Amino acid sequence: MTVALVKEIALRKGYLSDKHIKSIYFGGGTPSLLSEKELNAIICEIKKHFIIDAKAEITLEANPDDITKENLAQWLKAGINRLSIGLQSFNNEELKWMNRAHTAAESVNSVKMAQDMGFDNISIDLIYGSKFQTLPTWENTLLKAVNLQTKHISSYNLTIENKTLLGIKYSKGHEPAINDELSSNQFVLMQDILAQHNFIQYEISNFGKKNFFAVHNTNYWMGQSYLGIGPSAHSYNGTSRQWNIKNNSLYINGLETGKLLFEKEELSLNEKYNEYVLTRLRTIWGCDTNELESLFGAKILTYFKSLIEKKQEFIDFKKGIYTLNNKGKLQADGIASSLFIL
Repeated sequence: MTVALVKEIALRKGYLSDKHIKSIYFGGGTPSLLSEKELNAIICEIKKHFIIDAKAEITLEANPDDITKENLAQWLKAGINRLSIGLQSFNNEELKWMNRAHTAAESVNSVKMAQDMGFDNISIDLIYGSKFQTLPTWENTLLKAVNLQTKHISSYNLTIENKTLLGIKYSKGHEPAINDELSSNQFVLMQDILAQHNFIQYEISNFGKKNFFAVHNTNYWMGQSYLGIGPSAHSYNGTSRQWNIKNNSLYINGLETGKLLFEKEELSLNEKYNEYVLTRLRTIWGCDTNELESLFGAKILTYFKSLIEKKQEFIDFKKGIYTLNNKGKLQADGIASSLFIL
């Protein structure tokens, strides 16, 4: 697979007009299984065609059971300077239910080991809303996360996907429905506790200490261009979006003959506006009226303002920028979709 990834980087070197790279993200699948040699091969190929900023954020996703002193040393040597660790929970029964291979103890130890080895920029993932959680147990989870002294926490509400094992069990009545009221209360509790410990909710599901917001994800929410490499990877260049074929074998076989198999869509002005609203309204940077007019024109700005001003109880407005208040954050996607041009 690494050979194919390197070939794709070379093949798509002209995709981004700006050759300066501010972030590299090894995510999806199991990037933690990449050896130091494989990581170096990928990063070296990027350096051949792009300019990696001296302070670029280079993130690797890992599970707690992937983290060993040997792996951490290799990742540091390869240039990884940020880890995103999928803890999910500190409850062993819940972890087993999620089909996670690690234990709660391994979750804690993995973070501490990474810190001891020199990783200062660590993000952890948590999930709320499962049948195992009450408000007190969720508060305990949050306090354990805070005590790990990481600089970033991403936390997502549990969702039931149809084709997953959980989805199948739910459809057969073997799993309870998600309690939306409890999930909302857990979300509010999370906001309160993390704010008390100096975490800034800079995006609906992401909380970071000052100067530790995720550069990679922030660029996405701010509408910056990005290049995705590998099966299923998505790319965006400001005017169109494209995504690679999912099948690993077809992806590799295509690149062996110098062909990249992908689908592509050109975005209309209205579609770009909808994406702007969907992503920016989730962040502390919000929807800027000057930017809206500059990007989409006076007519679309007028349309946007006529709708969002009906949402007074959910929004704040300051210096020409609309952001969601805490009540609005509970309904972020619904509010955004109500502002779309259909």
